[in-house]
Amino acid sequence: MRLKKIALIFGTRPEIIKFVPIIYKLNDYKCFLKTVTIVTAQHRDMLDQFMNFFNIKPDYDLNIMEENQSLSIITIKTISKLENILINEKPDITLVQGDTTTTFAASLSSFYQKIPVGHIEAGLRTFNKHEPFPEEMNRSLTSLLSTLHFAPTLRARNNLLKLGINENDIHVTGNTVIDTLFLILNKKIDLLSKTTLKLNSDSKKLIMVTAHRRENFGKPLENICHALNDLVKRNEHIEIVYPVHKNPSVRNIVFSLLSGKKNINLIEPLNYFDFVTLMAKSYLILTDSGGIQEEAPSLGKPVLVLRNSTERPEAVEAGTAKVIGTDRIRILNNVELLIHNTSEYNKMATATNPYGDGKASNRIIKIILDFLNIHEQY
Repeated sequence: MRLKKIALIFGTRPEIIKFVPIIYKLNDYKCFLKTVTIVTAQHRDMLDQFMNFFNIKPDYDLNIMEENQSLSIITIKTISKLENILINEKPDITLVQGDTTTTFAASLSSFYQKIPVGHIEAGLRTFNKHEPFPEEMNRSLTSLLSTLHFAPTLRARNNLLKLGINENDIHVTGNTVIDTLFLILNKKIDLLSKTTLKLNSDSKKLIMVTAHRRENFGKPLENICHALNDLVKRNEHIEIVYPVHKNPSVRNIVFSLLSGKKNINLIEPLNYFDFVTLMAKSYLILTDSGGIQEEAPSLGKPVLVLRNSTERPEAVEAGTAKVIGTDRIRILNNVELLIHNTSEYNKMATATNPYGDGKASNRIIKIILDFLNIHEQY
C-alpha cells in the first residue's frame, strides 16, 4: 500500500525553528507517512546552523540564496525549482509555516499542482499590507491558497473567519515555537560560550536587541541605533547585546552607528540554543521580530516591539509585549520606565503566555492524519 506523503517546505531559520517539533513528531508515524523535506535556503547560513544542530537532512535543497536577492527573485526561483519536485513526488499535502516569501511561493506552487496546503501559524494579521512588509501579504495570500489552517490563537481563527474561510478548515492549535522552546528548556541547554560573548551581565541589566525587518531599513533603523546609544550613555547599569542580521541593509547602518560604543555588544547571529540562552539571561528585549513576541513570555521577559503594529496583539493584550515603534525618544522613555520602575517591569514579566502549552505539534499532526483518512490506523 502506498504511504501517504507530506512535503514540508521552508527556507529561513524562523520556519525551521517552528517546524522542528513537527518533523520530530512525524518520525513516530513512519509506518503511515512518508515525509519529504524541501528547503529553499532563502536564508542559507542561519538555516543550516539550526538544521545541523538538530541533524535534519533535507531531501531537496533548492539553494536559491544569493547576495542582495530581491523578493521577486526569491519568488520566481522557488516556484520554478519546486515545480518538478512536486510533480515527481506527488505529495498528498504540503505544509508551510508562517509568512516568509518561501511560504507564499511554496503555497502557490502547490496550488498549481492541485496539492492541498496546510498553513502552520495561520491567521495572523495587522490588516496593513505594508506592515510588516512583505510578510502581511505573504500570509494573507497563503491563507487564500491553503486547505488546512492551523491558527495559534482564537483571534487568529476569527481573522480567518472574517475572510470567509470555512470554520471546519480552521484549527486552533497553539504555536509550535512554544513546543520548540520547551524542548530546549527541558534539555537544560546553556551553550552561550564566553568566547562568543563576554558580558558584565552579573552586575548590569542585560538588554537584548534584534532589528532586521524590511520596513525598518533606513531611517527607522537609524533611530533605533541612536536610541540604543542614548540608553547606554544615560544608564551605566545596563548592557546591550545585539545579534546583527546578515542582511547588508541592516549591518551597514548598525555597525556604522554603534560599532565600538561602550556597553553595546554587536555580535554575529546566534544559533537558536545560544539565542534562547541569551533571552533567558536578558532583563528585557527590544525587537521587531514576531517570533520573540511568542517566545519571551515563557521566559518571563518583557518585550518592547520596534514596530508600528503587530500581528500578534494577544501578547500586547496579555501585557507581555508593548508596541513602541521606532521613534528615538519613545524607545528611550519606554526602556527607562522598565529599568527604573520595578512595578511596571513585574507587570510585564509575570504575565501569562497566550501562545500555547507546548503541545501544538501533537494537535497539528492528529488533524493531518484525520485529513489523510488514516486516523483509524494510529
